[in-house]
Amino acid sequence: MTDEELSKMISEFLPYPAEGQHHALKQFAKLVAAAEREACAKVCEEWLHGEWHNQGVIAAMMIRERGAP
Repeated sequence: MTDEELSKMISEFLPYPAEGQHHALKQFAKLVAAAEREACAKVCEEWLHGEWHNQGVIAAMMIRERGAP
């Protein structure tokens, strides 16, 4: 998720944030997104058996890469 997307979501959730609140919410959202990406990647890694082996590895890598700066 980009900073712009996060800012838009925060503005919709909290139109008039107090000073520093916007930054704190953005940092929290990044932590939540990273945890969700990792959970999704772990599900993909569970496919690492039989014919799904390669697809699971590739999917897990792609999910993790979405969070790279």
